[in-house]
Amino acid sequence: MSLNKSVNSPDKLAQKPITAERMHDVRLLLQNLANNEEATIKLIVDCLYDVGSVNLINQKLRFRPLNRSLKLIARMSKPVFRTVAWYWFKNNCPQLITDWLQSKVTFEEPIEEPIDKPKEINVEVLALQPYSPSQTESLSREVRYLRHQSRWLMGITIVSLLSLGVTVIKLTESRETPLQSRQQTQSIMPR
Repeated sequence: MSLNKSVNSPDKLAQKPITAERMHDVRLLLQNLANNEEATIKLIVDCLYDVGSVNLINQKLRFRPLNRSLKLIARMSKPVFRTVAWYWFKNNCPQLITDWLQSKVTFEEPIEEPIDKPKEINVEVLALQPYSPSQTESLSREVRYLRHQSRWLMGITIVSLLSLGVTVIKLTESRETPLQSRQQTQSIMPR
């Protein structure tokens, strides 16, 4: 136990409830601001989603057809994200912003706790044997083969999803067509 702990003066102790009350007021004001500016916050979330989703897809997927289709899916899922992000913002951001603002106006030095120095550990490092040229060639062929298979798999997945979508669209159209033609036939035929 350290004897260098700071002693709280009576002034500091009296100031703590006032500080807590004022920070509670800040949180309530931020909640009120969020509720009044819902449309603005949703527009900000939309902008962040547009930029973030495109950057994430570009960073993670280099395969162009899959990249384009995921960007299309990201655009279609934007309303769902907006709703989820709005509820998350409304429930979490006022407190997060309040905590951040309080950390900016506290002006206190963080209390440094003594750090225990780790004991030195001797580690033996084994020399790695480089791959022989035949092993390197074998591994590179295997990597090329796996890349080829993953491209085929992505292509098959895209084609199957597209054909599923076309099938669903055709099925919904075919259900409406007989009903419409039946109504037209009944209106043409005299009773």
